[in-house]
Amino acid sequence: MGVKCYLGVDVGSVSTKLVALGDGGNVLHSVYGRTEGAPIRALQMGLRELGAAIGDEIRVAGVGVTGSGRQLAGLVVGADVVKNEITAQAVAVRHLAPGARTIIEIGGQDSKMITLKDGLVVDFAMNSVCAAGTGSLLDQQAARLGIPIEELGEYALRSRTPVNITGRCGVFAESEMIQKQQLGHRKEDVIAGLCEAVVRNYLSNLGRGKEILPPVLFQGGVAANIGIRAALEKALGCEVTVPLHFKEMGAVGAALLTLEQADDAPARGQATRFKGFGIAEADFRTSTFICEDCSDRCEVVRIEQDGTLLGVWGCRCEKWSEAASRKRSKKPAAAQ
Repeated sequence: MGVKCYLGVDVGSVSTKLVALGDGGNVLHSVYGRTEGAPIRALQMGLRELGAAIGDEIRVAGVGVTGSGRQLAGLVVGADVVKNEITAQAVAVRHLAPGARTIIEIGGQDSKMITLKDGLVVDFAMNSVCAAGTGSLLDQQAARLGIPIEELGEYALRSRTPVNITGRCGVFAESEMIQKQQLGHRKEDVIAGLCEAVVRNYLSNLGRGKEILPPVLFQGGVAANIGIRAALEKALGCEVTVPLHFKEMGAVGAALLTLEQADDAPARGQATRFKGFGIAEADFRTSTFICEDCSDRCEVVRIEQDGTLLGVWGCRCEKWSEAASRKRSKKPAAAQ
């Protein structure tokens, strides 16, 4: 039968993360890749790498998905659990860093702040509108300055006098950076100022009116930037901890939720819906159309696997998704 493991998948706008957890909740292997606007392809590449890493001796007992692309990912892999990012992040922290009170999560396109008490979410805030408090601004400026994004934080730590960047918008922040450079400020000082501006924008958007209590955990892809971490500690006046699996915490949480559900599954006679690692080679196609049946004019999305309809969504009245469900019940998609 092989050793059991549970997969967690987090499909975000910038990156796609997968983890395999052992039966005790320990991380056996993790995969991190760029989504690059093609979530299905990124997911298939991740599954291919993960399947090769864990080998045939390990049996997948369940799969959980999260992230902004969780609906799509759930159909592609055959998910047992589909949860939002807030729940997944909190569950991962409760398991890997018990006692944490505040979660600061900054990704490529959005950011979150989660407040915990006794491991439970008591408050949260999300920002998916402004890029000034996310990693996308850092990526853009690293590219403009000709610096690898992995080295941006090291430049910030070498700063002696960080410049003051007041822009609350990514466009205005870039204009200020260019102006500071033209005035002769050192690159290190401009980058340190950028890090402090990102933190300031994050805290003003998500931390306003909130009590940010230690222990504070910093996760998400931007947590790799030691300049942002230093700026957070300076602004908060306390230590900020970056957990070991800071990039994959959402995927870890999704896998843990699946493990918890699987504990009761034998009594209910349930088995995993996971389609197998062979879906990494399957042909998935999506298409869209505008439904003209009412004034809503919904943009409806269809997804097919090897020519078989998997799902339809996007209609407010659920007409198309219900029709797809009836069609699948007559002719279910073959497991890969």
